[in-house]
Amino acid sequence: MAVMNDENIKVFDHPLIKHKISLLRDKATGTNEFRKLVEEIAMLEGYEALSDLPTELVEVTTPIETCLTPMIAGRKLAIVPILRAGLGMVSGILALVPTAKVGHIGMYRDETTHEPVEYYCKLPSPIEERTIVVTDPMLATGGSAVDAIDQIKKHGGRTIKFMCIIAAPEGVKRLHEAHPDVQIYIGSLDRELNADAYICPGLGDAGDRIFGTK
Repeated sequence: MAVMNDENIKVFDHPLIKHKISLLRDKATGTNEFRKLVEEIAMLEGYEALSDLPTELVEVTTPIETCLTPMIAGRKLAIVPILRAGLGMVSGILALVPTAKVGHIGMYRDETTHEPVEYYCKLPSPIEERTIVVTDPMLATGGSAVDAIDQIKKHGGRTIKFMCIIAAPEGVKRLHEAHPDVQIYIGSLDRELNADAYICPGLGDAGDRIFGTK
C-alpha cells in the first residue's frame, strides 16, 4: 500500500483493488457486477483500514483447553455511509465485522454550486465510544465528506476513518485540511476534477451505477 505525504492519507497499491477498480471504470460493466465489485473493494480496503481496531483478551474454551485469546474490544464499529452511493460499500465491511452498527447521512450535490446539501442524519449511540468508518465510493470536491464528518463530530464522534474507492486530489486536500485527524483510505487517486466537478478518469456516477438509475 502506497502512502502519501501524510500518515493519515493512504492510497492502496494492492493488485486486486487495482484490477477491480479497472472493471468499475468500464462503462460496459452492468449494475449487478458493478454492485458486487464495490462490495468486494470495500471488503479489501476494510481489511487494512480496520487493522488498528482495539482488542482485549477474553477467556475461550476450545475443544482442548481454556485459553485467553484476543477479540475486538469496546463498542466496536459504526459504519456511516453517505447516502446514497455510500450504501454500496456497507455490506463489504459488514462481512468483516457483522456486529457493526450502521448509521446514515443523507446528502445531495447542488448542481449549480457543486456543494453538498444535507437532508438526513441518524447515528448509532453512543457514537463517541465507537470507531466510525464513513463510506462514499467517490471523493470528488470533498464537500460531502467534510460536511458528513462535521456532523459526526457535532454528535460526539471522535475516532473517524473515511473510506472511498476513487478520489480526486482536490477532494483529498480539502478533506485533510478540514479534518487532519481523520484517516483517509483511497482505492485509487485519480488525475483531477473536470469543470463539472466530476473525477477524471473516474467511473461515472457511482450511485446511478450501483442502483441502476439515471
